[in-house]
Amino acid sequence: MTEGLRPPAPDRIFIRDLAIRCIVGVDEYERREKQDILVHLTLHADLRRAGRTDALEDTVDYRALKKRILRLAEESRFRLIEALAQNIADECLRDERVEQVAVMVEKPGALRFARTAGVEIVRRRGA
Repeated sequence: MTEGLRPPAPDRIFIRDLAIRCIVGVDEYERREKQDILVHLTLHADLRRAGRTDALEDTVDYRALKKRILRLAEESRFRLIEALAQNIADECLRDERVEQVAVMVEKPGALRFARTAGVEIVRRRGA
């Protein structure tokens, strides 16, 4: 590669506003009932083969991924949304085609006078 040139930006698959219900929080009242959480994902993967073959097996099956994330979240009891985000990132990176993932987890109503509060993390394969 010529010095100073960047490789092309990776292709991306995104899922926005994935609504999940789970136990998450540090206060006792937050640990009694499931709360509404929003998750936004951006998966970086090479999608060229899938674009040429039009075959599901050549891409990240985001329907199957969504189901795994929902199951993970619904069965969890994290105290911090940071831990929830990390576990979602780990689940995304289980698919070898995903090179990098950005996970944003929002907890609507977590702060008085704010519509939402949340975290965003970025994780890379092998990092």
